[in-house]
Amino acid sequence: MKDDEIITLYWERDEKAIAATEERYYSYCHSIAVNILHNTEDARECVNDTWLGAWKSIPPHRPNRLSIYLGKITRNLSLNRLKHYTAEKRGLGQGELVLSELEECIPGKNSVEQLIEEIDLAKSINRFLYAQPRQKRNIFIRRYWYLYPVRDIAASFGMSESKVTSLLFRMRNELRTHLEKEDIYI
Repeated sequence: MKDDEIITLYWERDEKAIAATEERYYSYCHSIAVNILHNTEDARECVNDTWLGAWKSIPPHRPNRLSIYLGKITRNLSLNRLKHYTAEKRGLGQGELVLSELEECIPGKNSVEQLIEEIDLAKSINRFLYAQPRQKRNIFIRRYWYLYPVRDIAASFGMSESKVTSLLFRMRNELRTHLEKEDIYI
């Protein structure tokens, strides 16, 4: 079933939408959750919560790309669960590692002013990423959006781990320079 057909089912409040969504997007959403949580059971729960989140939010939202919409819901649910684990000193490491790599480039949410500037920051990061070659952009997104481990990124792009690590290091430095040129400072 195509995305527009699935979305129509949601708008019609037809429960077949959930089954169709699961059939088409379970693997995709599960891989996002597993990359963040490193726990199959928790990932499965986040994916199930994704279907509920989609049911509650479609309508009123009508996503342009269902895969991105579901991926974002899954990612947010997984990060919230990871935050819960970290708060309980049960952190799994990968999420904090990825975020610590970016903290030199991106300001934290410590003040009201920084929260207000969040939209400008997102637009600036998008401009930076779309100016990059497709492979570099995809590597960056896999690492910092989907939280893939470096070894998995290296394997999927046929690179060594050190090359991926080096590429990400250079891109973070380029991102920092790009943000500074747009008057976004750490």
